[in-house]
Amino acid sequence: MSDYTEIMSSAGLAGAGSDAQEMAEWCEALQSLVSHAGADRARQILDAVTSIARAPDIGWQPTYGTPYVNTVPVEQQPAFPGDLTIEERLVSLMRWNALAMVVRANKAYGELGGHVASYASAADLFEVGFNHFFRGPGHASGGDLVFYQPHSAPGVYARAFMDGRFTESDLEHYRQEISASRNGAQGLSSYPHPWLMPDFWQFPTGSMGIGPISSIYQARFMRYIQHRGLQDTSARKVWGIFGDGEMDEPESMSALSLAAREGLDNLVWVVNCNLQRLDGPVRGNARIIDELEASFSGAGWNVIKLVWGSDWDGLFARDREGALVRAFAQTMDGQLQTFAAKDGSYNRAHFFGQNDSLARLVEGLTDDQIDRLKRGGHDLVKIYAAYHAAVQHSGRPTVILAQTKKGYGMGSAGQGKMTTHQQKKLTRDDLLAFRDHFQLPLSDEETESLSFCRPAADSPEMRYLHKRREALGGPMPSRQTSAAAVSIPKLESYGKFAVEAGGKEMSTTMAFVRMMSSLMKDKQLGPRVVPIVADEARTFGMANLFKQFGIYSSVGQRYEPEDIGSILSYREALDGQILEEGISEAGAISSWVAAATSYSTHGLNMLPFYIYYSMFGFQRIGDLIWAAADQRARGFLLGATAGKTTLGGEGLQHQDGHSHLLASTVPNCRAYDPAFAGELAIIVDHGMREMLEEQKDVFYYVTVMNENYAQPTLPDGAAEGIIKGLYRYAQTSAGGAKAAVRLVGSGTILMEVIAAAELLAEDWNISSEIWSATSFTELAREARAIERWNRLHPQDVQRVSHVARHFTPEVPVIAATDYVRAVPQLIASYIEASFVVLGTDGFGRSDTRPMLRGFFEVDRKHIVVAALSSLAQRGEIDPQVCADAIVLYGIDPQATASWDC
Repeated sequence: MSDYTEIMSSAGLAGAGSDAQEMAEWCEALQSLVSHAGADRARQILDAVTSIARAPDIGWQPTYGTPYVNTVPVEQQPAFPGDLTIEERLVSLMRWNALAMVVRANKAYGELGGHVASYASAADLFEVGFNHFFRGPGHASGGDLVFYQPHSAPGVYARAFMDGRFTESDLEHYRQEISASRNGAQGLSSYPHPWLMPDFWQFPTGSMGIGPISSIYQARFMRYIQHRGLQDTSARKVWGIFGDGEMDEPESMSALSLAAREGLDNLVWVVNCNLQRLDGPVRGNARIIDELEASFSGAGWNVIKLVWGSDWDGLFARDREGALVRAFAQTMDGQLQTFAAKDGSYNRAHFFGQNDSLARLVEGLTDDQIDRLKRGGHDLVKIYAAYHAAVQHSGRPTVILAQTKKGYGMGSAGQGKMTTHQQKKLTRDDLLAFRDHFQLPLSDEETESLSFCRPAADSPEMRYLHKRREALGGPMPSRQTSAAAVSIPKLESYGKFAVEAGGKEMSTTMAFVRMMSSLMKDKQLGPRVVPIVADEARTFGMANLFKQFGIYSSVGQRYEPEDIGSILSYREALDGQILEEGISEAGAISSWVAAATSYSTHGLNMLPFYIYYSMFGFQRIGDLIWAAADQRARGFLLGATAGKTTLGGEGLQHQDGHSHLLASTVPNCRAYDPAFAGELAIIVDHGMREMLEEQKDVFYYVTVMNENYAQPTLPDGAAEGIIKGLYRYAQTSAGGAKAAVRLVGSGTILMEVIAAAELLAEDWNISSEIWSATSFTELAREARAIERWNRLHPQDVQRVSHVARHFTPEVPVIAATDYVRAVPQLIASYIEASFVVLGTDGFGRSDTRPMLRGFFEVDRKHIVVAALSSLAQRGEIDPQVCADAIVLYGIDPQATASWDC
């Protein structure tokens, strides 16, 4: 322990006279206790004293944070198990190859961008992991999951090049994926993207904050499948290397308490605290490490500070006055950044020159030695000690706060400079200085030409690198896709009630819950089903699942629930199957992603169903859904209480009119808006077979409603059209009909379309075909693909899309949905028929369903008027007929449009 008088002084606790003597005696007593009984006993005594001090009459609260020094003291450091010299050579080579890759690309094509400085700061953090901790898929444990800091992707590519997984040609095509495929090379994506590099990257982390929250729920899902007896994951870890600036994203910090509450000691985060974000300091006027320590500690995490390298150990040992700790306590990150950007002479004058005590500490050091004093995140020995402490810790997740220098080794070209993040071009002198700093085996010519450097295959460095990865279970990163297919039960076993409903009244939400309940009872598929809900299970009619299947809890149920006597009582269980995440759509979708990618991360096909208020899906968590698509997720997203007019009373912020439009932008998302339970059953059956039997990398977004109405038995042969997105449901004939129209509806508005067809026949002698559009998105995709094929094959027989085949020009088409007009308009350019669209553009309102549908002009009366107007414009009926209908139905032609209200 350091001199207690100095500790008191630095903490502002020193007094005078008898007060000082009393304070000294207390400190001496504690120091004596540590010396004679050990640190554990001292902690016990302090815990007991603390419980007294926190009593209301005293009201003491601890000061958050610890001194700005390493958590693992020198005397507790384990011996470094590797060859330090070889590892330092390897990491220097990787730094060079990463830099060369980015700079070469920007010399050739200035627009490509890329990042050098982030990996320069994190290289040592990565290498200790790669050489000693990150276990590959071939390891006996089953392998670890690793989330990589996205701006460090060039360094990960550089290591894969050293490992023989990439060629020089591949590195030359960094950020040139299209060009690479034309030149027989592997294109290297800008950031970790499993969709683009499906055998390499496991997790997409390019959007800040997505990696942190995803890693927490991946660690939690490991426990879930273990506790449910599906797979032993007890020896596996989830690692995440993230940036300090990234911690400002709400997703990064939103689930910290969940990780601690669940006791996820299989989770280790390494936060690369290079103190800089894209434009400047992360916290110029404070210390981000202190702030993060308080946040993580408060959330219940084990915090390890990795601040200073081994070169500082001697300075701390000589510093009997506590001058260094006091100086660090008064130095803000903005100043630390300046110290990183300046040389040893500057640091001697401006840091160590602050007082005589500091100056004496470096009297024997040259300016160059001061310049080379490492921060903790650049010292392999210190990093190993921190990682070792993290994996040995049990009971809580661990975060390592590692201080580094952004642009480390880039000297005047970028180390610690405000512009470092954008630095992609270096001068000849900059390159030579970088080479000299890391003692790279490159000639001046090789350096200037940015030649890649890889030692011979039989060199000590290469043999060492391969040996370490072999011992750890093979190359990393590595994405696996082998998972046994899962047999899907016949539709009749769980969905017969839906396809043969015979007029029974129910909502499509209730039909879904009934189908899922049956699927969960299937011997083969049932254990793989993962029901997920944020906090609306009762709203969606899922309360009956609580007692049957249980809600997953890592500790079981330690209390007696209020409704224990009910047949629908709330039941938590260690082997519970339902994941109920509380009021957190971001948490629920992260759980869904973990389950939806289990085939890749665990070799275990799972089938997640996440049901939620549709308005809080693609709008609120669209970034996470996009990342799920990148990660090749497989599963069902159920947008419940969907549409803008089905959720009566809730209003503007709950009514969804655009989720299907947003879903249409995700290439591997299959989006459907079924009107009937039978349609829903066909879609679920098809999706399960596509994802679990055929193992296609797609996922489904299906909207379901809370409106009860009579559910019909589906017409024969409807299944193919339901999957394609369109089928003819019925037709209404009028004797001596004046004309005919095609009426199209989706979701609950199909009921208004059916009613409109009856009004057209009864009031206006117009015949109608009634079409159910289960997916405008799928119709548009097929039509778009066929349009492209026809354009590129002008001499072949031209193909016809499903929608064009059925919507021929002679009959006008009127489409009405509960979504904005842009959704049905996705097919407008692919049909020749006149096409009128009604939709729910504008903000939602609180009212009854009939009033809402009248307001948005998607009710049966407006559909009739739209049909008559279309016929009048084609000259098939007199315009007066349309005018008469407007009067008959009480429609106000002067009413303001919904999108202007």
